[in-house]
Amino acid sequence: MADKYALRRWFIRDILLKYIGFRLLVKPNVEGLDNIPASGPTILMMNHTVSIDGVVVMGVVKSRFVVPMIKAENFDHWFIGPLARMWGAYAIKRGEVDLEAMKLTLELINRGDLVLIAPEGHRQGQLHDPKDGLTYIALKTNAVIVPTATFNMETWVKDLYRPRLTQAQIRFGKPFRLKAKGRMPREAMREATHEMMYQLATLLPEKYRGDYRDLSQMTTNHLEFIS
Repeated sequence: MADKYALRRWFIRDILLKYIGFRLLVKPNVEGLDNIPASGPTILMMNHTVSIDGVVVMGVVKSRFVVPMIKAENFDHWFIGPLARMWGAYAIKRGEVDLEAMKLTLELINRGDLVLIAPEGHRQGQLHDPKDGLTYIALKTNAVIVPTATFNMETWVKDLYRPRLTQAQIRFGKPFRLKAKGRMPREAMREATHEMMYQLATLLPEKYRGDYRDLSQMTTNHLEFIS
């Protein structure tokens, strides 16, 4: 997939987003790009607050092309649908166990792609307790996980009518893997999921942390950080 879509992705990222999207829609302020590995199976674990946050992340990562998982409904959108197909995004059906999307995710990561996943599954203003899908994927692939915080974009539509663009904030945190490989007991998976979400929470202002606002509860027993 990477070879098939490379030219299209370059055009969208380095022409459309750089010279149009990031001059007319939002201005991204980015921290921690060096935390993204140059190659190898990698997951960007992103909180999802507005419709364009994933697009902004796709546009600011220059070292590799990001392959985003997006909700199936977006492929029917008059604008997002064509753009997603052009980029080579893939769909997940919400509200059910989408085995086809899970299989494709494992294939993409195992061949070394950089996949963008929002573990909560839908847009929320604050972090909430997700299911263990991302933990399962991480166990099966031994992928590097990079917590990816996006915030300060809630007013981007209103800001289009103002003289100053929305200052979109993107932070890439310290990369890690799960210590376990292959499988974990259910209770341990729950603990690992919470630990990963706390890593995301540490990158966000307090008002976005939601269920993970109390950082004193954070543990890292199941995480192995990469220097």
